[in-house]
Amino acid sequence: MMAPRGTATDWLVALGLAFGVAAIGGGLTVLDDWYYSLEQPWFKPPDLLFGPAWTILFILMAWSGVLAWRTAAEDEISLSARRAQLLLLWALNGLANMGWSLLYFYLQRPDWALAEVVLLWLSIVFLIRHTMRYNKRAALILWPYLAWVSFAAMLNLATVVLNAPFV
Repeated sequence: MMAPRGTATDWLVALGLAFGVAAIGGGLTVLDDWYYSLEQPWFKPPDLLFGPAWTILFILMAWSGVLAWRTAAEDEISLSARRAQLLLLWALNGLANMGWSLLYFYLQRPDWALAEVVLLWLSIVFLIRHTMRYNKRAALILWPYLAWVSFAAMLNLATVVLNAPFV
């Protein structure tokens, strides 16, 4: 069955929430002397690519959220339970996303962020698994996010190895 068309409000809410998380994470991302003094892994992209990459990912996250939200409305029996789970998973993902920036950049603890990125990664996996049950497209749209966070985790690990200890 095809997902209901919904309204523009779905998009506005999803984009507002996604870019709210992005704004908080961005506000916690301080590129200062400490950051520029870190030895970076050879495979780290230029800093100016991170903003556009995250912008695309947040748009994809909003798109996935809208599709999943609309599809959840098709099954009236489990509507509230499915939507409650969806909202909880998105909230946990948003917190984990902001938490990584807080730990890595604001608190200058890439070692703590490395442990936290596991939670972020798992939150994406849980979102994919949850949405896959009723909207495969919504789940597939999240794969670039998972790939990017996997890459970011490798960057994080390499930075910790190259610069440890952090105190």
